[in-house]
Amino acid sequence: MGRQSDSVRCRSFRRSVFVKRISKISAIVLTKNEEAGLGNTLENLKDFEDVIVVDSLSEDRTLEIAVNHGARVVHFEWNSEYPKKKQWSLENANPLNEWILLLDADEFPTASLINELVDLQYSIESSSHGAFDINLLYRFAGRYLRHGHVVTKRSLLHIDRASFPVINDLDAPGIREVEGHYQPETAFKIGKLRNRLIHDDRDPVSSWFARHNRYSDWEAHLRLNQRLRKEIASKRTFKGRMFDMLPLKPILFFGYAFILRGGFLDGRAGMDYALALSAYYWQIGVKYRELVGLAESEI
Repeated sequence: MGRQSDSVRCRSFRRSVFVKRISKISAIVLTKNEEAGLGNTLENLKDFEDVIVVDSLSEDRTLEIAVNHGARVVHFEWNSEYPKKKQWSLENANPLNEWILLLDADEFPTASLINELVDLQYSIESSSHGAFDINLLYRFAGRYLRHGHVVTKRSLLHIDRASFPVINDLDAPGIREVEGHYQPETAFKIGKLRNRLIHDDRDPVSSWFARHNRYSDWEAHLRLNQRLRKEIASKRTFKGRMFDMLPLKPILFFGYAFILRGGFLDGRAGMDYALALSAYYWQIGVKYRELVGLAESEI
């Protein structure tokens, strides 16, 4: 009994000491002019043996930084048709593995998530899952928000079992070459990882508002088509579907994020983030009502 226990401990020790690399999961990072933060992202992906940067004609030092960190670079130029960038990457980046951690340029795993993935890779190849959801640890206005509203992304994907749906949004403004705010689909099981991805948004707050101004154009446009709106809502997380149905969403969301979910514990940054997202939902509503009025005036 003692020898068997010692043997198990010895194998566990060898595994924890010598197996630090992630060799059965590839990381794909989507970029376009990301020189400011890409180096930090790739440094935090150094435990992955296969890292691919899919780049959209960057004009800064993005490609140089990618190559210097040992990443493979795949060039993407959108042709204004499907597939958009995320699905195109799954189909054309030629990763070494069937499982992909799909990341924006300002996202990377926490150390705890790295350890979870190191362990998961031993069972993931025989898994019946098609994808895994991961919560984000969001950085806003220079501070990591540990409370309040938590964004969940379906970021760990099996390349043959999960895919981004074709949404009829090619004529929608605001979001063009990258898929909008909906999740990839799979007919297989969907798991949930315990640890988080860091969303390390280092851009100024003005950039956040500029992006969400464009996103709200896309959302408002989709609301004009109720069938399309319901289709996209069905491809979001459970939280996303619930938020989509809420009346008085800006007010209710602020109460949910800042009070019910404890956003106030993040101090001023928590309040600013809850207000910013509430204003985003208000903006979608204002733009939608404007579009409805314009449509009715043309009848």
